[in-house]
Amino acid sequence: MLKLSKNIIDIPVMSLRTGGRIATATKPIINPHSLKIGAWYCDDAFSNKTLILLAQDIRDFVPQGIAVNDHDVLSEQEDLIRLQEIIQLNFVLLGKAVVSNHKRRIGKVTDYAIETTTLIIQKLYVSRPVYKSLSEGQLSIDHSQIVEITDKKIIIKEADIRVGNKSSVPAFQTS
Repeated sequence: MLKLSKNIIDIPVMSLRTGGRIATATKPIINPHSLKIGAWYCDDAFSNKTLILLAQDIRDFVPQGIAVNDHDVLSEQEDLIRLQEIIQLNFVLLGKAVVSNHKRRIGKVTDYAIETTTLIIQKLYVSRPVYKSLSEGQLSIDHSQIVEITDKKIIIKEADIRVGNKSSVPAFQTS
């Protein structure tokens, strides 16, 4: 199932053991190499510290938020050695410029959708420049179209054939 970014940011983290809220997941930690969410920054409900919830500790996404076993799945940032490199990158997807592999400016990422079982970002929603948004609207880019991700931009494959060209579509034949 796909979830939009607004449904995974600033949501409660619920304990299955106590049935109550133990934290608030404020921001995902995204690996820019794979576009996979590896963890979330969380505001602890008990200590007012910022802790980290690893993706592997999530039991399920429920209507109330993110379900985990208990409070002890939240970790201090310093304790997560394997995640340090990704944390230090401080990758932010929203607002990132999107360009084609032909160096054409496409727009900026305004939203994204993740697959809840794999936590991989499957779709990017890109707002177009004002002059194009009036005629073409918002763009949806699939994970498979992404060629490269840099600090400044996301490079996508640009289709060489326009979909709207009726001459490229074979006619339906009846027998």
